Amino acid sequence: MSEHIIIKPIDILLVEDNPGDVDLVREALEQGKLYNRLHVVDNGEKAMALLHRQAPYEDILKPELILLDLNLPRKSGFEVLTEIKADPELLRIPVVVLTSSQAEEDILKSYNLHANCYVTKPLDLNQFLHVVQSIETFWLSIVMLPYEGDQAKNV
Repeated sequence: MSEHIIIKPIDILLVEDNPGDVDLVREALEQGKLYNRLHVVDNGEKAMALLHRQAPYEDILKPELILLDLNLPRKSGFEVLTEIKADPELLRIPVVVLTSSQAEEDILKSYNLHANCYVTKPLDLNQFLHVVQSIETFWLSIVMLPYEGDQAKNV
């Protein structure tokens, strides 16, 4: 009798308004080792609606990882980060700031708002793919995340 192992996909939220960067992240995650569902929103308001499972995102599970750009329309990445970390239902979701900014004040502000890490987007295509795959491996394969009911993963 053969055993069937069912692997539940990892839900990742990418909050990014640059379509080219969205494509690169999607490609990197498709090449990665983990089965994942990438949910993409292009502004901070949509990110918060998805995280609170408001229309049209009622059927999307809470993500296990958030990749957050800082420079977003409608609600900045800083505002999104502030709201996530102030919400007891969301604050344990790892938030990786993935942005083009290398400004010291952006790095400091992100950590002061409790970002889990800050990563600058490389300009080189291969480096960009490697960085995203490293984020996925570290946060979803190596780090132990808290048990979240039906969201639990063996990580």
